[in-house]
Amino acid sequence: MSEVRGVDVSIMGREFRVSCTDDEYEALMSAVSYLDRKMREIRDSGKVIGVERIAIMAALNIAHELLTTRTGGFDIGDFKRRINSMQEQIDREIAEQDDLF
Repeated sequence: MSEVRGVDVSIMGREFRVSCTDDEYEALMSAVSYLDRKMREIRDSGKVIGVERIAIMAALNIAHELLTTRTGGFDIGDFKRRINSMQEQIDREIAEQDDLF
């Protein structure tokens, strides 16, 4: 298990210190980037004023996206398992083809 360390991140020009392990670092940076982009989109629309309100609207939008993918008949975990299964099948077929030559 990786050691937990503090990481400085910037969201809408504000600095935050977040704890994460080395294994979580890339996922954290992706999440920070995604949240920053969503908050800037909301701010730039001009419909919501104030960082706190923008953060709440971004959180609501992201929660809605998550729940829609879970309840809309689309399970990302199942989707990944199916892709992996198809990849394994393709790999087996290619290996069999290689044996023919």
